[in-house]
Amino acid sequence: MRLYVNIDHVATIREARGTDEPDPLAAAAAAERGGADGITVHLREDRRHIQDSDVRGLVTHVRSVLNLELAAHPDIVRLAARLRPFQATIVPEKRQEITTEGGLALYGGARDRRVAATVGRLVDAGIRVSLFITPDRQSVDRAAALGVAAVEFHTGRYAHTWSRSGRSLAALARAATHARARGLAVHAGHGLTYANVQPVAAIPEVEELNIGHSIVSNAVFWGLEEAVRRMRRLVDTARPMAESPPRF
Repeated sequence: MRLYVNIDHVATIREARGTDEPDPLAAAAAAERGGADGITVHLREDRRHIQDSDVRGLVTHVRSVLNLELAAHPDIVRLAARLRPFQATIVPEKRQEITTEGGLALYGGARDRRVAATVGRLVDAGIRVSLFITPDRQSVDRAAALGVAAVEFHTGRYAHTWSRSGRSLAALARAATHARARGLAVHAGHGLTYANVQPVAAIPEVEELNIGHSIVSNAVFWGLEEAVRRMRRLVDTARPMAESPPRF
């Protein structure tokens, strides 16, 4: 099981004061020392936290791998194709949202063509591509038709309901099984915390988790390296290591 740590909110704190600290590059290094298999950042159109310069620095300095989340926006796609992070995860984006509110709406038409063009551009640049989608059969099938290597399931509904109902977890498990059958690698993320991560990590088909807010929040009390280390232990003990897919 791979744990990728999203460090967007380290940059959020920096941008709140318009200064140069805390430094996302230093955060990435601390996360890696704590056991992160990769670093995730979301370069948004409005540049509310991560900046172009951060991505350029991370591509050079990350010792593991960099997963760049991005919308299918031409200038960001051009930057990604030029910098060539290990992985790009295409996400939906609305300027008024606080955080990504759902998965890509893949229902055919112009939007799918735009996503398909983005996938082609990134794949041609040698970048592994994942799509951030809702965990349902239709979205998985559309993603498979677009020829991506992986899907990341939006776990927001699970995160909001896990303590009251097992339905969202069951839906994740069904979607994961279907995605693997379609030849897709399965990732998951959004709203995962120290309290709710283990049931998702225990789904056999899930091979990568992207977690940010909970880790960065608890880093205020524990330090970032220790916060990652504690999440790492939870992920690793959720499923025997022998059953986990290899790390990149």
